[in-house]
Amino acid sequence: MALRCKSFTTILALLTLSGCTIVPGSHFEGIDSGEQTYNLEQDLEKVNIQIIDSQLLNKQKLAQAAAKPISSSAGLNVSDYEYKLGVGDVLTIGVWDHPELTIPAAVQRTAEFDGFRVQKDGTITYAYAPDIPAAGRTIGQVRDDLVKRLSRVIEDPQVDIKVVGFRSQKAYVTGEVNQPGVYPVTEIPLTLIDALNQAGGLTDAADWRTVTFTRGDKTEVIQLDDFYAHGDISQNRLLQHGDIVHVSRNDAQKVFVLGDVKRAGSVTLNRYGLNLAQALSDTGGLNEATADANGVFVLRKSDLEKTGIIANVYQLHAKNIAAMVLAEQFELQPHDIVYVTSAPLARWNRVISLLLPSVASVDSLDDISSN
Repeated sequence: MALRCKSFTTILALLTLSGCTIVPGSHFEGIDSGEQTYNLEQDLEKVNIQIIDSQLLNKQKLAQAAAKPISSSAGLNVSDYEYKLGVGDVLTIGVWDHPELTIPAAVQRTAEFDGFRVQKDGTITYAYAPDIPAAGRTIGQVRDDLVKRLSRVIEDPQVDIKVVGFRSQKAYVTGEVNQPGVYPVTEIPLTLIDALNQAGGLTDAADWRTVTFTRGDKTEVIQLDDFYAHGDISQNRLLQHGDIVHVSRNDAQKVFVLGDVKRAGSVTLNRYGLNLAQALSDTGGLNEATADANGVFVLRKSDLEKTGIIANVYQLHAKNIAAMVLAEQFELQPHDIVYVTSAPLARWNRVISLLLPSVASVDSLDDISSN
């Protein structure tokens, strides 16, 4: 870990060297030959350095297409879904041609108020049919039981049962959604995506890539972006009582723009991505008087243990008129560092201005302090 941090710091230091153009086999101005150069070259051997051009963009597009998950409809089948009653649910029960067995709702009361509630012992009681087991059973199962019991006193009873109050089962949607809260599990299947939609969708600050799905003591990371962007239905889940869907903030989805730009800082990736041109634009662009247009770099950490590479470094030759087209197609990733170097002459002028302030004009000093 120490080697990785040291080497990555070295790359940042290299980018700030006077007149440096990082390409394979390049010469770094200001570094004397000897042990220091040897150490830097050792670090550079663990850095993959590439020019941002059409060949690189095509290569990245092919890699993204290969990594794209296969759209799958497996893993979620709601065709045979049936709601299971629970304690607290309220039912209405009607028997055709026997109005005396149906309790009409009063003008000032609702069907739920006058309905039959599943009691703590999991049963309901109806005329001629006390203590019918209901909790954990479907409406069809309760109807069949009630029909059998009423058949003792009524010939061929036609029974209709409906749930008018879903009170026993709930799922929870928390975090960065517009309407976080408790959502009932009903006779209509409630999926994870349905719950997010009922919660008003994700906020602007939400991490759109993943959500956490908790059932009991097990938590699963759902690849939400695979569902929305690639139609991977296997990422969806059918919610049950007590399930928790949590959407985290997007704080980690940032890139950092440093160096000779007008407003150095971080830029947040949104759900539609962020390209190099947008990142530079959002930070005010390059300082035209001092920045080196050929010194626009993107640093991307790599897994040293897996790849043997500390970082990938991409260079954009922004003096080329086609550079902005390339920059618009170069997609950034979270934690990328965009670094813009200063032109050698601009740095030399700054040094002179510091040593001989009497020679520099007030305007020049203002320009220097603003950079």
